[in-house]
Amino acid sequence: MSGSDRAPALDAVRETLPYQPVLLGAIALVAGTALAWAFEATKVPIAAAEEKDLRMTLAQVLPSGFADNDLLADVVELDGAKGKVTVHLAKHAGMPVGAVFKTAERGYAGDVTVLMAVDARGTVLGVRVLKHTETPGLGDKIETAKSRWIDGFAGKSLADPAPAKWAVTKDGGVFDAFAGATITPRAVVKAVKGGLDFFAAHRSDLLGDKP
Repeated sequence: MSGSDRAPALDAVRETLPYQPVLLGAIALVAGTALAWAFEATKVPIAAAEEKDLRMTLAQVLPSGFADNDLLADVVELDGAKGKVTVHLAKHAGMPVGAVFKTAERGYAGDVTVLMAVDARGTVLGVRVLKHTETPGLGDKIETAKSRWIDGFAGKSLADPAPAKWAVTKDGGVFDAFAGATITPRAVVKAVKGGLDFFAAHRSDLLGDKP
């Protein structure tokens, strides 16, 4: 191609350049609109599914008949050691009888988040793991689908066992550890102990002077 032939070709390319940003902008606008539509279309079903899951988990950590109120409606937010903590108040005949809230500690592969219920005296009613990324086959024994280890916290309090015994057996505590996965149960024990400390610090805020 001679120099005279290349010049018209370059001119043709230059003429198309202004259209490319416009085309990219149009594609971005369409993609953004589609994402916004998808978000709005799925927002309500996702929220409903999350509410259903939370209600099911709340029912697992509270004994049957312990509360007769809507725990998703009776909610307060308090300052915790790691930020705001949403607390679901358990009531019976209009009287506060306990609290349910999330707490978390770092495990082997990330945070282990648990939901725990505590009665007015600060006794653990139940604990369930909500989220973790521990090693399958080892750390996942904290799930009820794998073992009933998590049920061992029911009935425990800051006084039973004594604070120094709130640890896995390998650390001199009373809670069993899994072979080859001590870090995971250690994190759960620490999370539940931290939850009891949080409840003790805010018990009067949540339940008034009721013992």
